[in-house]
Amino acid sequence: MGRSRGGLTTKIHALVDRQGLPIRFVLTPGQTHDTQTVAELLSNLPPNAMLLADRGYDANAVREMVAAQGAWANIPPKANRKEPICFSPHLYKARNLIERFFNKIKHFRRIATRYDKLAENYLAALKLVAIRLWLRVYESTT
Repeated sequence: MGRSRGGLTTKIHALVDRQGLPIRFVLTPGQTHDTQTVAELLSNLPPNAMLLADRGYDANAVREMVAAQGAWANIPPKANRKEPICFSPHLYKARNLIERFFNKIKHFRRIATRYDKLAENYLAALKLVAIRLWLRVYESTT
């Protein structure tokens, strides 16, 4: 857990597929910057994938790592970016999948309030919630 003005916090970094189903999680202390976990989070991207991320991931190193894997990064530029980049606001609208994913996991009280003291236990609870979300999509309705 990291310390901030609000107390002890944990940041969840997640990678979801085009259906909004979780693929990978990384937990960090709350004060950790987004780009510090990008190597672990974005390793093994499928070729021709499109990464939709927020401005916190706007760094040349992130774009180069994604391009080296044969994928494409559609990340809005920060206000202080000096060189222009290719960005599509139309494609960026699909980023709501990650926001909807975080909304779904916050419906689980154990995740929303973070009762667990150990990061390993909290990550295990996140993985159980992820399994439940996957099962909801692929369960038989007949």
